[in-house]
Amino acid sequence: MATITVDDIPGAIGTEIGRSDWRTVTQEMINLFADATDDHQWIHLDPERAARETPFGGTIAHGFLTLSLLSTLAYEALPQLEGSTMGINYGFDKVRFMAPVRAGARIRAVFKLADADIRPSGRVISTYDVTLEIENGTKPALAATWITMAVLERH
Repeated sequence: MATITVDDIPGAIGTEIGRSDWRTVTQEMINLFADATDDHQWIHLDPERAARETPFGGTIAHGFLTLSLLSTLAYEALPQLEGSTMGINYGFDKVRFMAPVRAGARIRAVFKLADADIRPSGRVISTYDVTLEIENGTKPALAATWITMAVLERH
């Protein structure tokens, strides 16, 4: 896994800092997410009805499922911050769901480091512009401004 130092951060602002591998969103993932969140809307769970009655041609992933996958895609794509003891999801300034993700589609995340605040407390607040691409799609599944906090070990 690639690493980055605190000193490298200012030079990385404004650049693509990570790109995940493609990941398939399966119907099983969608079903498990529905069970975990009690969101059992038929557009996610009934392939035959979704094929008949929606413009999507089949079931689609929950928007929040695609958003939640950013965490695992970030672990895969982003360089590890040297000296970080933990990372914390700090929140989102913006999330837009732009295209549905059909069951069986492959997605990947592209991370651009938009800003970073390196604090004397040993915390680094990073802001990422994230795009979740759909393989062979004409537009992304989502675009988000995601904020994370890394806690650095104390010396």
